[in-house]
Amino acid sequence: MAISVFDLFKIGIGPSSSHTVGPMRAAALFVQGLRERDELNHVRRVEVRLYGSLSATGIGHGSDNAVVMGLMGEWPDAIDPACIGLRIASLRETDTLMLNGQLPIPFVWQRDMLLLDENLPYHPNAMTLIAEGEQGELHRDTYYSVGGGFVVDAAQAASGVLDADNTVLPYDFNSAVELLELCERHQLRISELMMANEKVWRHEAEIRAGLMTLWRAMQACVEQGLLHEGILPGGLNVRRRAAKLHRSLLELNKPNVIGSTLSAMEWVNLFALAVNEENAAGGRMVTAPTNGAAGIIPAVLHYYMKFSDEVSEANVVDFFLGAAAVGILCKKNASISGAEVGCQGEVGSACAMAAAGLAEILGATPAQVENAAEIGLEHNLGLTCDPVGGLVQVPCIERNAIAAVKAINAAQMALRGDGQHFISLDRVIRTMRDTGADMHSKYKETSRGGLAVNTIEC
Repeated sequence: MAISVFDLFKIGIGPSSSHTVGPMRAAALFVQGLRERDELNHVRRVEVRLYGSLSATGIGHGSDNAVVMGLMGEWPDAIDPACIGLRIASLRETDTLMLNGQLPIPFVWQRDMLLLDENLPYHPNAMTLIAEGEQGELHRDTYYSVGGGFVVDAAQAASGVLDADNTVLPYDFNSAVELLELCERHQLRISELMMANEKVWRHEAEIRAGLMTLWRAMQACVEQGLLHEGILPGGLNVRRRAAKLHRSLLELNKPNVIGSTLSAMEWVNLFALAVNEENAAGGRMVTAPTNGAAGIIPAVLHYYMKFSDEVSEANVVDFFLGAAAVGILCKKNASISGAEVGCQGEVGSACAMAAAGLAEILGATPAQVENAAEIGLEHNLGLTCDPVGGLVQVPCIERNAIAAVKAINAAQMALRGDGQHFISLDRVIRTMRDTGADMHSKYKETSRGGLAVNTIEC
């Protein structure tokens, strides 16, 4: 399957790409299908069934609300996050859902929103939507949210074709070995090879403009994260720290203040915290490649743009392209879904991507870029996904900050070498896949193990 940089990086909302963005897209696709088959106006009731990980942590991740908003015809890249709470409250008060934003139908939350303790085949993040008319069932479909906002329906899952895009790319690769061989044979940097592939779908000017739109959305997310203080929603009483840390760092940067030269790492922490606090609050996000790991790539790119002497839009573009090459390898050969392989698939993949992107714009050879990604991913192997309370807060927010610093270190270590190293990126990705297969389900975004059950309330 052909994967674009714009598949890995998508504008959406928090707190989860697989539990919020994916379910909203699935529900919107379901409504779109009803409309295309001229069945929409015949619907009298809709039933939602959430299974597996979507059921276990659905409320904490806002999966239930996301599905309802999708049924209302909303899409994650266009919806105003501020309107969700009010519209959900209105629905619960009136027991009326505006299907596709226009057709009022009864929707009783306790009856029509079912969280089932059952796993469906193919993937832990499963949901079934059923539309009924006057004479009974009109249509039903099952969707799998496979990570990063990617959604496949039951037919795609059964066929084994999890992506309908069969575009032929000029430099198609399924492994890091193939990627490096293509770069060497054609004398291309990784970002140049990726740009050539992207031009199959879009003109170069459109690609560059689209990537800058993503960057501006990441910048806006950081800015929003720095504006707000107080307690994050969800009941854990987790306090937002980014705004206070920002004020502290601004003080450090004043002339003649001891410690001003030691603040770079804290700025990286700040950028990651700001993004992930905004994500936890359900704000506007960019999946990178998921929401649970969305702070790592923006934090590293912000770090480069803030602390480098000369920066340009070209740096941003090349960063995204270099990072996407590694994200494609992780998605093709393992997973970027915490429900499938644990947090190593989310934070681990994002750390590897950020390390690769940074190495690319620092002038690394393709072999050094591959080495940077390998270091970043290798040292996240075995990372479990055990969010306390099913919320993308603890340990997720701090974990992004730690991984962002780790990505920078990985790039620096790779640049000090010549690209030769003991373990290849391909082997590390395969290890992530195998480790995820061996990992107990309670450590894979179900909140039934690890920190999620061993948290002591003081």
